[in-house]
Amino acid sequence: MDITVQQLKEKLDKKEAFVLIDVREPYENEEFNVGGQLIPIGSFMAAIPTLEEHRNDEIVVYCRSGNRSGMAKQLLMAAGFTNVRNLLGGMLQWRDVFGK
Repeated sequence: MDITVQQLKEKLDKKEAFVLIDVREPYENEEFNVGGQLIPIGSFMAAIPTLEEHRNDEIVVYCRSGNRSGMAKQLLMAAGFTNVRNLLGGMLQWRDVFGK
């Protein structure tokens, strides 16, 4: 099940334990981010083994609009990760709802 920006903000505000991954490019992450670990989609496949310890943890992936993170979610699920959520609308939706 994917996640809305409101649900993600609530999780961040409550300091819940989960893995947050930004699959955008470094320049996008520098412009604005919500604290996710930066793993650009272009190098995502190679980075999957480094996430192995989180195989059964909740992982939230995000990008600008939700498209690249949707691909990242599919890659993780294909690799056997069990609880991966895509941020619907990405950072565009976050800015629409919460501003900068």
